[in-house]
Order: sequence, then C-alpha cells, then structure tokens
Amino acid sequence: MLTSLTPPTLIPGPLAAEEAGVAPATIRKWVQLGHLRAAGKAGRAQLFRLEDVFAAERAARRKPRPAA
Repeated sequence: MLTSLTPPTLIPGPLAAEEAGVAPATIRKWVQLGHLRAAGKAGRAQLFRLEDVFAAERAARRKPRPAA
C-alpha cells in the first residue's frame, strides 16, 4: 500500500514565535544558538517546521538558565 506523504507546512518566524508563545527575537536566538534550523526560505524570511519550533521550545524549557 502506498501512502501519500504531504510535505511539512512551513511557517515564518513571527508566526512560529506566536505558536510557541515566545517573542520573535527568541526564535532568532534559538537559530543563532543552533537549537532551531530554518527548513526553507521565502525571499529573505526564514521558514520553520512547526514541530521543530515546538521541539526547540521544549528543549529551552528543560535547560536551566545560567546564573546572572
């Protein structure tokens, strides 16, 4: 039986931030730190898979923040 795989839905950074409940700057920081990778581009905008955004969000919540 063949199943049709649909390509993942890609969303821009600001929408990814809204879905994860974080600021757009947080999405950019996760990319900078290597916790999240863009799955595509639309012009200059980076596009992300929603499941990757949620995985980065879960990983960020698990890691304790360094003492200031």
